[in-house]
Amino acid sequence: MMSKRIVIEPVTRIEGHAKISIFMDSAGNVADAEFHVVEFRGFEKFCEGRPFSEMPGITQRICGICPVSHTLASAKAGDAIMAVNIPPAANKLRRLMNLGQIVQSHALSFFHLSAPDFLLGWDTPPAQRNVFGLIAANPGLARAGIRLRQFGQEIIEILGAKKIHPAWAVPGGVRSPLTEEGRARIRAWLPESFATAKTAFDLFQKTMDTHLREIQIYGNFPSLFMGLVGPDGSWEHHDGKLRFIDSSGCIIADQLDARDYLQFIGESVQSSSYLKSPYYTPLGFPDGMYRVGPLARLNVCERMGVPKADAELKNFKSMGRGAVTSSFLYHYARLIEILAALEFIELYMDDPDLLSEDLRADAGINSLRGVGVSEAPRGTLFHDYTVDRNGLLQKVNLIVATGQNNLAMNQTVAQIARHYVRGATISEHLLNRVEHGIRCYDPCLSCSTHAVGQMPLHIRLIGPDGAILCEAARH
Repeated sequence: MMSKRIVIEPVTRIEGHAKISIFMDSAGNVADAEFHVVEFRGFEKFCEGRPFSEMPGITQRICGICPVSHTLASAKAGDAIMAVNIPPAANKLRRLMNLGQIVQSHALSFFHLSAPDFLLGWDTPPAQRNVFGLIAANPGLARAGIRLRQFGQEIIEILGAKKIHPAWAVPGGVRSPLTEEGRARIRAWLPESFATAKTAFDLFQKTMDTHLREIQIYGNFPSLFMGLVGPDGSWEHHDGKLRFIDSSGCIIADQLDARDYLQFIGESVQSSSYLKSPYYTPLGFPDGMYRVGPLARLNVCERMGVPKADAELKNFKSMGRGAVTSSFLYHYARLIEILAALEFIELYMDDPDLLSEDLRADAGINSLRGVGVSEAPRGTLFHDYTVDRNGLLQKVNLIVATGQNNLAMNQTVAQIARHYVRGATISEHLLNRVEHGIRCYDPCLSCSTHAVGQMPLHIRLIGPDGAILCEAARH
């Protein structure tokens, strides 16, 4: 017998194009839900035959919101193919750019894409439930969020000469150092950025007090968590080794070399989505479901390494019995990472290495395979390249954060739908809550499309006999 099905298409206020299917049983209860990625890019295939040295420039075109993440992971894969240790100044400069990327991307996610839901209200009409509605309701807060994102973009531009798609990181290092003028510009931005971060923390603390039910049901379930950590278990965003923990907070695998990821990460394919579903192979599929990104990074680390963020991390960890398992708290984790990034940026401003001209190591093809791993804002990013003796790519594999969260996103939308969706009546604000479960992860599908305002949405609820029980559309 055919089940009833609700389709949310498109999912709004995310980067890219996706839909959600909610399957109802004959009693009008949610039986299951699926998150479908409906766009196909094909970067892994059409990069074959290209020189590996071109990949930092090519792969950053995957993403218009976080090109820095791809260019850095790609450059690290190139380092491995050349078998070089890049100069210390180049490594610090890459890390500084990644910190700027974390600030700009997390500010976009928190203030522009997610905050309209919990600040303006779930029942607010969609035409107002967006960044423009936030500007109308609280112009000072909206401006501060825009300026915080701009600060992250300024760091990227100061280093790479462009806010988007900077031709800067290359195999072996980077093209140019920080200048005295650039350092002065960054320093001048910091007081305002710290003030905005404090405002955001105060605001979200109130949100957590008034959204206890959302914390309990928005993707709150046991899973594994994975992220990079330093040798001492500290928060890491660009180097380090991989760590897996379970929902009780116990470390189940630690100091794993990312080059060996094929030994512990498998990739499953479902016919309903172009997005692959990675899993932790020792537990198999789907029991090896794990989460990545801000929530995971704060769960797997033991300290942030800077005082203000360490204080917030202590409060964050008190919110779980073991690991913090609620996906609604991805929002809180993003704020903590913004604060940590600002503190590290401030420390870097006193480092003379960032002005050094010793920026590149040069070598030929010394390895036919290179794996580069970095923490993108949304989670751990893998670039795996196989080349021939001429440095031409024979095989490319990219494992992105959104894919690694795919199984968790499916479970999240099913959990929220079971709580809110009943019978044959379609309620926009209830379905928005289901959409918000996806926004918690800030998925980056093509990372080039942002939807605001009144979005086209067509939903049909189909009964067991195939008849349309209810239909709603907005254009």
